[in-house]
Amino acid sequence: MMERISRFLLLQFLVSFVSFSGNTQQENTIQQWLTDPVNAIFFKQQPTQLFGTIKAANTDPVISIDNAIRFQSMDGFGFALTGGSASNIIKLKPNERASLLRELFATDKNNIGISYLRLSIGASDLNKFVFSYDDMPEDEKDEELHHFNLGPDKKDVIPVLKEILAINPTIKILASPWSPPVWMKNNNSTRGGNLQPAYYQVYAKYFVKYILAMRKNGIRIDAITVQNEPLHPGNNPSLFMEAKEQAFFVRHYLGPAFQDAMLTTKIIIYDHNADKPEYPISILNDPDTRKYIDGSAFHLYAGNIEALSQVHEAHPDKNIYFTEQWIGAPGNFAKDIPYHIENLIIGASRHWSKTVIEWNLAADENQKPHTDKGGCTSCLGAITISKNKIIRNPAYYIIAHAAKFVRPGSIRIASNMVVGLPNVAFITPNGKNALIVLNNSTATRVFNIVSKNKQQSCQLAAGAVATFIW
Repeated sequence: MMERISRFLLLQFLVSFVSFSGNTQQENTIQQWLTDPVNAIFFKQQPTQLFGTIKAANTDPVISIDNAIRFQSMDGFGFALTGGSASNIIKLKPNERASLLRELFATDKNNIGISYLRLSIGASDLNKFVFSYDDMPEDEKDEELHHFNLGPDKKDVIPVLKEILAINPTIKILASPWSPPVWMKNNNSTRGGNLQPAYYQVYAKYFVKYILAMRKNGIRIDAITVQNEPLHPGNNPSLFMEAKEQAFFVRHYLGPAFQDAMLTTKIIIYDHNADKPEYPISILNDPDTRKYIDGSAFHLYAGNIEALSQVHEAHPDKNIYFTEQWIGAPGNFAKDIPYHIENLIIGASRHWSKTVIEWNLAADENQKPHTDKGGCTSCLGAITISKNKIIRNPAYYIIAHAAKFVRPGSIRIASNMVVGLPNVAFITPNGKNALIVLNNSTATRVFNIVSKNKQQSCQLAAGAVATFIW
């Protein structure tokens, strides 16, 4: 009997020892996922390496990670699910569509785990035609919004969203309007013009009805922006809205309307280029307006990404979001990936953004659909859907490098910048570290990653990007 007990205890000890050793080894390993466009390597996992203790100093530059210094939490990385994106996706055969959506939105080992989406409220310029949710015959109005209806979105955007939510129920969704119904505008056109003050209250109610209508479809809108690109009236559709107009609308109408409807949906202002940080700052300077506002959103078709920090420093209690950047067709992997990784994934995150959203998720081989006379004719989707063929374009890999590992709730942590090796680091909800590094120099670079008492020597070819996880 004693002999059996002794053998059992010995066996338990051995199992525990092996398990402990395995966990220790796992904790001292570092994974690497690599994209090297010049050598045609796209988001491929590299052999796992041991993350050893610090050895004798070498002359290679050091990227040092400090988990104790923490910045903003992240909401996620993703794409705009435009009406055009949804119309292309919905045309796929059910099994092909299910496979694609799992690849894009599932969070298991073989998928990239997109965690944030942007929608248009009504049509964007990447719809086949312009519409709002309350279009009326010429010279007619609907001030009570009796005719409000999600319309064309019920055919593609909403069905695709429901399939996405079945895969990832916690994905966050931001929605942005390109234009109100034309009968609310002073030029009675889908393009440009201003929102008439007489319809401010009606338009605020329009936002509320949209959020509630989406909720009835099982879709939670986490945030809205007041207007997409309010200083660019050239899109079709579009609306011109100066900062003072946006402030007045939020302060007196939109904010109170959300409050009265007991909505928790966040209100985000600006949603335009980084060259005008004074636009959101001027709105947030007013205490009666800022109390309704969660933060400011940015694009980078003009200005510098550092402007996001300027807004954060002026109002550090308000959030920053990066909501749009396009890649022009036909795309150039060797140029597009380094630029977007450096300025958006690394740059926007280092300058306080909680999101990075690329424009847009999907288009066909001709970059369609888009609206006439003001729609983007060369916006390359993250994926191209040509009949039943799926092509993965630069934006797919740009977002994958962050979305797969920097899950919602991750917190940006300190890492030093090294010339030629821009980088950003995070601690994830499961306690892992994730470091994204780009080699933007013209030659291969060797460098060290140092975290606590561990050190790893790494190498990146010119133009290559890697995500390291440990």
